[in-house]
Amino acid sequence: MNLLLLEAADFVAADRVVLRDRRLTHIQDVYRAEPGETLRVGLLGGAMGQGRLLRLEAGEAELEIVLTQPPPAKLPITLLLALPRPKMLRRVLQTVACMGVPRLILLNSYRVEKSFWQTPFLQPEAIREQLLLGLEQARDTVLPEVSIEKRFKPFVEDRLPQLAAGTRGLVGHPGDYPSCPRAFTEPVTLAIGPEGGWIPYEVEKLTEAGLQPVQLGERILRVETAVSALLARLF
Repeated sequence: MNLLLLEAADFVAADRVVLRDRRLTHIQDVYRAEPGETLRVGLLGGAMGQGRLLRLEAGEAELEIVLTQPPPAKLPITLLLALPRPKMLRRVLQTVACMGVPRLILLNSYRVEKSFWQTPFLQPEAIREQLLLGLEQARDTVLPEVSIEKRFKPFVEDRLPQLAAGTRGLVGHPGDYPSCPRAFTEPVTLAIGPEGGWIPYEVEKLTEAGLQPVQLGERILRVETAVSALLARLF
């Protein structure tokens, strides 16, 4: 945790917060902070700054807060991701938040097992928990927007062309395709498939919607690795 994320409910005054949950545990056991020390803080959805620890007790910590810094800029990207297996989903959500993706769409695919859609990790609070961990790691305060599309064909045919309009549309997919471009500054819509990639029909539909297939080489990467590699290469 490189940033103590604060929420409106934590404030007991305009410049004071009281923490009683895992953030208190982190202050005690990881920071080993003492009253008078200054910690990095940020208001969820707002500015970042410093929090001076006023008191630290067994059940709560009180900090005086000064917020003066804007959060880091997000990447100019919308990420479409075939729903990964549940354990990987948690790591991917953290990575997406940590790397500054502002919008994530979890999409169905032929190779996505039906059981994946039943995981409790898709519940809004579970998604939010992993996104918060990513924000804390990266020192960011703005949650990515996450939406779920369980029907591939209607989404790709009816909504994706408009969503990708005015952006560089790319499909990460192994095969005889151009290499993924580097160092973009323009907006991008990027689709990353499941383990093993999209099936040919899905690549065709994504291409019809305006997305160009690109590859990272001969090696087949795990989804979480592909997400990090493609984002790093693009931006």
